[in-house]
Amino acid sequence: MNSPKVKVCGITREKDGKEAISLGATYLGFILYEKSIRAIGLEDFKAINGYLADGFRVVVDVHPELERVRDYVKAGFDFFQIHISEIYDDFYLNNLSDLVGFDRLWLAPKLPPGTIFAESLFQYSNTFLIDTFKENAFGGTGKTGDWKGFKQLRTDYSEISWILAGGLNAENIKDAIREAGPETIDLSSGVEASPGLKSPEKLRLFFENLRDS
Repeated sequence: MNSPKVKVCGITREKDGKEAISLGATYLGFILYEKSIRAIGLEDFKAINGYLADGFRVVVDVHPELERVRDYVKAGFDFFQIHISEIYDDFYLNNLSDLVGFDRLWLAPKLPPGTIFAESLFQYSNTFLIDTFKENAFGGTGKTGDWKGFKQLRTDYSEISWILAGGLNAENIKDAIREAGPETIDLSSGVEASPGLKSPEKLRLFFENLRDS
C-alpha cells in the first residue's frame, strides 16, 4: 500500500504551509470557521495564497452560507471541506454541490457513535472526512476515533474517497494506517507547538514515520 495523502489543517502562517508542502503534504487546510481556535480570515488566506500551487488549498468551514462559499470560490480554493450536523438540509447540500462542484466538495458529516452512514449524501460528493465525534463541536477534537469503523466504510463503499481525521500524530500514525487503511489523512493538533502554530520538528517526525509505515 502506498503512503496516504496528507492534509495538514489549521494553517495560519506561510512558513508552516511551506514546511508542510516541502515534507510531502498534498493539501493544506485553512479554517475560516470563526469559532475555531485556528480560524483565519479570508484576507489572511489571500496573503498566504501567493506561494501556493493549484491543488493544495482546502477551505474548512461549518455549514457556511452559500454567499460565503461563493467568496471562497472567488478566493481560489481548490477544495471545500464543509462540516454538517447529523440533521442536514438537502436543499442546501444540492446548491452547495452545484456551486463548488461534486468532485471538489469534501463533506464532513457529524456521526454519533453507532450511526449508520447516510448513503443519500453520495449524491452531493464523492469525498467524505470522518472525524472523532464530539457532541458540542465540529472536528478539531484532537482525539482519535473509530479506526475499525472507518475501515468498514472504506470496505462497504470502496468507490468513495474517505479521509481519516482525529488525533493523528507521529506516535500513532503507523497504528492508524494498519487499523484504518486510509488513503488520505487529516492532521492538525498532532503537529502543533500551540493551536494554529505548527512545529517543524513534529511535522518532520510525522512524515518520517509515515514513510516508514
